[in-house]
Amino acid sequence: MPRPGHDEVVLINGFPSLYAQRITEHVLSTNPRAFVYVVVRAEEKVEADRALVGLGEAEATRTRVLEGDPAAMDLGLSGPEYRQLASEVDRIHHAAHAAWVGMDEATAARANVATTAEILELARASSSLEALVVHSTAAVSGDRTGVVYEEDLEAGQEFHDEAARARMRAEALARRASKTVPIVIVRPGAVVGASGPEDRLDVLHLAALLALTTPAEIPLPLPQRGEVPVHVVPMEYVVRASCALGRMPEARGKTFHLVDPHPIAARRFFEVLGRAARGSNLRQVPASSAAMLLRTPGIERFVRSPKTFLEQIARGVRYDARAAMNALAGTGITCAPFEAYAEELVREVEEHVTARRAPRPPSSSPGGEAEVYDPFS
Repeated sequence: MPRPGHDEVVLINGFPSLYAQRITEHVLSTNPRAFVYVVVRAEEKVEADRALVGLGEAEATRTRVLEGDPAAMDLGLSGPEYRQLASEVDRIHHAAHAAWVGMDEATAARANVATTAEILELARASSSLEALVVHSTAAVSGDRTGVVYEEDLEAGQEFHDEAARARMRAEALARRASKTVPIVIVRPGAVVGASGPEDRLDVLHLAALLALTTPAEIPLPLPQRGEVPVHVVPMEYVVRASCALGRMPEARGKTFHLVDPHPIAARRFFEVLGRAARGSNLRQVPASSAAMLLRTPGIERFVRSPKTFLEQIARGVRYDARAAMNALAGTGITCAPFEAYAEELVREVEEHVTARRAPRPPSSSPGGEAEVYDPFS
């Protein structure tokens, strides 16, 4: 049943993460007759309201915040709220996921697997659903090398962290459901432009911090072959591509790698990153301060062996993206080279470091776990 006055109702799951905010902004700006629901935990309500108001008064009137829990049964909504949502929603962007360095197994399962299971239940109950876009990650390939195809998933790969393992399990749930639910799965590379100062650091941002705070006279322990690719992608491309794919009937039941078709080599990546950081405050972070930050709980074991850690973002793997390239051909949606947004990665890392110099409130991530103060978490 359509919502009066609107020709499209979209649920964006994962708000108020910056990733979900970017999707919300795009949906509202590209379709003036779209209405957006977001489901947030009670402790996120103020932040969510503030984020929506920040989009503009007109846009905010086309949104509604529902207090619930993306990982709970029926998304933590009341019966009437759940039934109304199921009767109205046309499209869902499931971006309720979390991945940071040192995430434990239980938190990873709740933040990624449980949220996916619950959104699939809503999708099954929805009477007019056109597409459920599941935002997965290229990291579901684990430690695989060589070419990974878009239809690949479970291939006996191992994982260095619980978050990637959980996201693989979540994608497996979505794939099984795609026989009866109109699902589109997108797998972006490591995303730049979706990490706020309050977020915990993922592998990409921690690697960037390591590179930017290492004294110039100490060479980075790059993988043996510096030409191995680093699969980074700007959030703008992820948003535009995933929203476009979510509107294509022919994309249903398929998986799409959202990656740079010409990925930057590891050595070149760190060279560009270093140049982009000239004049950044990160260059003034004392080595002793950086070392102290890197020794915090959950981080230390990853940086104890920097070479092994850096190999997590620079491995001999290439993601075949022919399905994505073919589907997006003619739309004008293309992935910019890393050189075009390297400064944004520097800014994100700088904001992380600045924010961690003061205590912060308990986490409101999808995992919902309590945190102790960690100046670099």
